[in-house]
Amino acid sequence: MREIVVLSGKGGAGKTSLSAAFAHLAEDAVVCDLDVDAPDLHILLDPKAEQTREFVSGNEALIDQTLCTACGQCLDICHFGAIKDDNGQMIIDPTRCEGCKSCVVLCPVQAIEFPEKHCGEWWISDTRFGPMVHARLFPGEENSGKLVTLLKNQARDLAEQRHAELIIADGAPGIGCPVISSLARADLAVLVTEPTPSGLHDLQRVAKLCLHFRITCGVVINKYDLSTEYEDRIEAYCREHGITVFGRLPHDPIFTQAMVQRKAVTEMVGQEADNTIGQDIRRIFERIVQFHKPQTATSSV
Repeated sequence: MREIVVLSGKGGAGKTSLSAAFAHLAEDAVVCDLDVDAPDLHILLDPKAEQTREFVSGNEALIDQTLCTACGQCLDICHFGAIKDDNGQMIIDPTRCEGCKSCVVLCPVQAIEFPEKHCGEWWISDTRFGPMVHARLFPGEENSGKLVTLLKNQARDLAEQRHAELIIADGAPGIGCPVISSLARADLAVLVTEPTPSGLHDLQRVAKLCLHFRITCGVVINKYDLSTEYEDRIEAYCREHGITVFGRLPHDPIFTQAMVQRKAVTEMVGQEADNTIGQDIRRIFERIVQFHKPQTATSSV
């Protein structure tokens, strides 16, 4: 079983569009959306949930008003400003509570409970391209890295059960905790970028992250015709650091048309993409799947 994670240092580079296309082209794969803070792969794949589970992580302080004497000690103890005096009643702002438990331990009448926190939901679903594991954190909730790890484990279990040979994971943009968690045990990171100053800058950051964790990575240059100068600079950067460029895709409105129709670009049969972009993506995907030679990070970025 191999796990391919599609990443980009910035949003809007085409990462999710390519993930959906790869899911379409793969014949035996489990699809996983690891962008738990702002998932959008489900918009294209239209999954039908077969299992829905709560994601519970961390704890949250809750005041039992029947026990609270409004002494105000918790108000003085809290360093995060999460407790307020509302006309003589102590209340907790859940958006500010960090779950440190200080108020719970030091409350003189044990009026503060500390239940586990329901932070989001995750699903195992069926799509027209096969099984999909995905999730969504509630707004403002934390522990995205933990949820990503949960999804990856579920995807691996599902792949083993179904004897799937490939996991295709759509990672989060950036280089934060969910991206780091996405890279754990991955066999290959496909980095989608575009030839712009921010595209090059963010590619360098996520490539450095991959090399730091010794994860083999390769690059797809999307909208390569936006700037010849920056396309050349991206290719030079990849050559310098031994990173394979899997392919280039031109800027094409077919990507937007596919999103509007909730399709993968490669599903746009009979349209322009069927002869150009669709074939380009197919060649890139075939090259990625056949990319078995591991790369060792020996150069500094």
